[in-house]
Amino acid sequence: MRAIVLSLSVVVLAACSGDGRLMNLTSGNGPDEFAIVPTKTLQMPPDLNQLPPPTPGGGNITDPTPEADAVAALGGNPAQLAAQGIGPGDAALIAYAGRGGVQPGIREMTAVEDAEYRSQHRRRPLEVLARTNVYYRAYEPQTLDSWAELERWRPTGVQTPSAPPQGQATARGRVLPTRSAPVEDRMSD
Repeated sequence: MRAIVLSLSVVVLAACSGDGRLMNLTSGNGPDEFAIVPTKTLQMPPDLNQLPPPTPGGGNITDPTPEADAVAALGGNPAQLAAQGIGPGDAALIAYAGRGGVQPGIREMTAVEDAEYRSQHRRRPLEVLARTNVYYRAYEPQTLDSWAELERWRPTGVQTPSAPPQGQATARGRVLPTRSAPVEDRMSD
């Protein structure tokens, strides 16, 4: 009897914990904090006699332009966003990225596939009751273990410049080997 009461109290206390819906796969339709973009500050034009005519339903100089602001912050030219088509500097990149063909409607197709995957990996009854986060559990089969991949590729001689140097402890407490045999030596074995 004590075990049942103890288990039930743990479940009730877990249900009272934080909201935890941030990454739940079945979270409600809450506010979208990324949809709120502040308007630009009002500025006095240099000449009031040369203002453009008003355009009903058109843009305003105080309207937010997050894409153009991001391009300008990264050192690009925001005027290129209004240009039609692909700019000459990006044509080679687009051609290379599409070299294997482009599948129309890929975003809609992946959205449908992801919705189907999520419907097969719903929250379990106790997870619903405790409002726990199931994002990592649901997508764990698709997760890459970066440390295991690092340890798999390092001995082959592949450069991994963003990884810690060999001989340092990893996040799991393992120490990476300080020296591995050259690729030619391993191939002769």
